[in-house]
Amino acid sequence: MSDFNDFNNPQVRNLPRHLRQFIVEQHYEKYTPIDQAVWRYVMRKNYSYLKDVAYYPYIKGLQRAGLSIEFIPDMQTMNDNLAKLGWGAVNVDGFIPPAAFMEYQAYRVLVIAADIRQLNHIEYTPAPDIIHESAGHAPIIADAAYNSYLSYFGSIGAKAMFSAKDFELYEAIRHLSILKEALNVDEAEILAAEQHLNTVAENMGAPSEMALLGRLHWWTVEYGLIGTLEDPKIYGAGLLSSIGESASCMSDEVKKIWYSIDTVNYQYDITKTQPQLFVTESFQNLIDVLEQYADTMAFRRGGAESVQKAIDCKNPATAVYSSGLQVTGTFTEMKTDESAALTFIKTTGPSALAFENKQLEGHGKHYHKDGFSSPVGRLKGAAKSLEDYSTEELIAAGIVVGQQCTLEFDSGIQLRAEVSNIIKKGDKLLLISFKDCTLTEVTRTVLFQPEWGMYDMAIGDRIVSVFNGAADKDAYEEITYVSQKQTHQIQYDAPMQQLHQLYQDVRTIRETDKGHEGLEAIFNNLKTAYSDDWLCGLEILEILDHKQTNPELEALVRAWLVEKAENEPEHRKLIVDGLHVIANPVTQLIIQE
Repeated sequence: MSDFNDFNNPQVRNLPRHLRQFIVEQHYEKYTPIDQAVWRYVMRKNYSYLKDVAYYPYIKGLQRAGLSIEFIPDMQTMNDNLAKLGWGAVNVDGFIPPAAFMEYQAYRVLVIAADIRQLNHIEYTPAPDIIHESAGHAPIIADAAYNSYLSYFGSIGAKAMFSAKDFELYEAIRHLSILKEALNVDEAEILAAEQHLNTVAENMGAPSEMALLGRLHWWTVEYGLIGTLEDPKIYGAGLLSSIGESASCMSDEVKKIWYSIDTVNYQYDITKTQPQLFVTESFQNLIDVLEQYADTMAFRRGGAESVQKAIDCKNPATAVYSSGLQVTGTFTEMKTDESAALTFIKTTGPSALAFENKQLEGHGKHYHKDGFSSPVGRLKGAAKSLEDYSTEELIAAGIVVGQQCTLEFDSGIQLRAEVSNIIKKGDKLLLISFKDCTLTEVTRTVLFQPEWGMYDMAIGDRIVSVFNGAADKDAYEEITYVSQKQTHQIQYDAPMQQLHQLYQDVRTIRETDKGHEGLEAIFNNLKTAYSDDWLCGLEILEILDHKQTNPELEALVRAWLVEKAENEPEHRKLIVDGLHVIANPVTQLIIQE
């Protein structure tokens, strides 16, 4: 991105190019007066309730993250404040792939959806929005122990292996969330998207590393509780940003369970409230459980089981030889011996070689555009690993540039070729390139033949690590997966634009403390032309209640809202909660702390 805006924030500035491609501009001017009112309602309601049940002091956390109860946050202000905590923030378009999301966390950057939920989804939205991402995640970033866990989780999650089904599920979730937040979408289209999501979810097969890790993320970062089973506090962003579930989750109907490695066995449904939640005694326990799970992952275990995960992924992954050589590509084949030890690996399509996450010169995806394959293991009868051979030992083995050589591995794989080049890094031999190469299995099956060109053979006894994505991601960035489904950009008709103006007029009166005499006309217009609306009425009542300038109008507005609450079940709790906040204003609550 040539016009990349780093907000003068060190964490954002350090983002690699492959992550920058997900960033979108905020376009603050596109937030409507109703959007601002939705933010204000949720934040005031959140504070009224969360001051008693949130783990981290809510207002203190908001202030340290550069957030206000009154306005949708501006990204520059957030970054100015988050930089003091060693974090940053960027806007993205809805859901991004889980691996990218995790990697942002590892770089200590919050990804914040640019959109805000619609008024009819004010209590909860399945789509990521600026309320969830900023009002949920950002306030607790000020807690050092928690943000250390968050970034460490990101570094682990970025290495987690996907299955091909995970990509299908991601697209299905993203598509449904976009439809649910769009205006005037045919219910049949939403129903079809829900059925497709259910079909995908029911046919996932064995869960991948990312799927299991996603469960740990969900039950901690999104829906976690901390403290005791009897009196837990909320730290999960999904709860902190949901004015409905943050209250209902504390009821006895929602089972509370101690958080442990067993939590990985609990699936979740992003479209429904949670039947149980998990409580940790401390954030250190979260790190301990994460370590337990990480020890089972391919990036720490290596071997044939891990390469199989890469094959199941059907997307670019990286296998690391014991020499340190990193092979990136879409893995399609492996061979093992009688003891299930790896003897051969193969990628198909654009592949690349790297060392310490930096691509080897001349060994990028354009050179290895058709794939890469190589034996794994020791030479037959060798006392030491080929990767550790000295120059003298290479000569003794007949591996000399410009000379013919024959190599046989313990697995029975045989190579006959002329040595063209040898690449070492430090004391480790990484790669030998051959001309006129014939590579065969013990069964004489040909694995490589001279007509195919130069043969580059990776060196190493074992595959010690396998992880998602490329070793040198920036060199491989065009491969990074970005969804083609974009969030809907809402177009407002003339009546809706007029309703926006009513909201703006009320905000102007509240902020300037002038023009109170205009509230009656606004209210009459509202109840005549926009009888379905309830939030603007609450904002009018708030001013009248606090200023006491027109008791008659105040009584009329209050009676109108009470009647709506009685006759409109879908708005009842929202209106009652709004009346409670008016009676217990946030400014007074802050002073009382």
